Amino acid sequence: MDSCTLKGTSLTAVINAQGAELHSLKTADGNELIWQADPAYWGRHAPHLFPIVGRLANDTLKHNGKTHTMTQHGFARDMLFEIEHSTDNKCNFLLRNDANTLEKYPFHFEFRVHFAIHDNALIITYQVINTGEEILPCSVGAHPAFVWPLPGNTSRDNHRIEFTETETCDINRLDAGLVKKETFPWPWAVENNGFTLSDSLFEPDAMIFTEHYSREVSYSGEQGPTITVQFDDFPHLGIWSVPGAEFVCIEPWQGHSSPVDFDGEFSDKPGLVMLEPNETRQWSMRVIIDD
Repeated sequence: MDSCTLKGTSLTAVINAQGAELHSLKTADGNELIWQADPAYWGRHAPHLFPIVGRLANDTLKHNGKTHTMTQHGFARDMLFEIEHSTDNKCNFLLRNDANTLEKYPFHFEFRVHFAIHDNALIITYQVINTGEEILPCSVGAHPAFVWPLPGNTSRDNHRIEFTETETCDINRLDAGLVKKETFPWPWAVENNGFTLSDSLFEPDAMIFTEHYSREVSYSGEQGPTITVQFDDFPHLGIWSVPGAEFVCIEPWQGHSSPVDFDGEFSDKPGLVMLEPNETRQWSMRVIIDD
């Protein structure tokens, strides 16, 4: 079996074992909410980011006097996961370290991605277990791309992102893939705790929030469904698109790219979590669809 199909009363999801990647999320009336990976813009749907989020300086991981090459967002998104368990509305995927991963990331781990549909929500839970004998430093992130425009809208105009809290934090942008801070006020209009999407927002690449209060954002157009992403367990958030592409990514993260001035030991990289031997850590998010 190379994929799982989950069905609920309001949603149907298809997850491929390659990367444990969500390929489709449809409403009861058949409207697709996930970007269908046009390679002219971006050939992915909703990859998982592990064991890093973003990029390391020179794509180099430094650990105990040795260097290892690991590219942006880590390797999990490009690997085949084992389907551990699957029912009509739940499925579990597993990735373990192997000789290939140890060359890039010299740590032992089990990385699981759990999917479940409950009513009008898709629940995604990440689990990392340190199966080695030393501290495991890692990051975990989601990268779902939602269609833009949303079903029921004829254009990409007037689609908005709304935060639950009033946000006046500085944000980060990318410089050669590494983060640098951009001082508030943001260079776009913020109204009613949110902003209107436009291609110009993404000309400098992703918006990266590391000091925000909200743990829930909503995405909506003038018509059609509202997508709410809840991410209580994740301290960071990325919002990204490619100018002209018909998707927007809402990305809860534990971690982010290295700062532009950081090139030290991997374990000192900002945003990582540290797991003791045999320790388990979980992060959950919910994607809620309201018509």
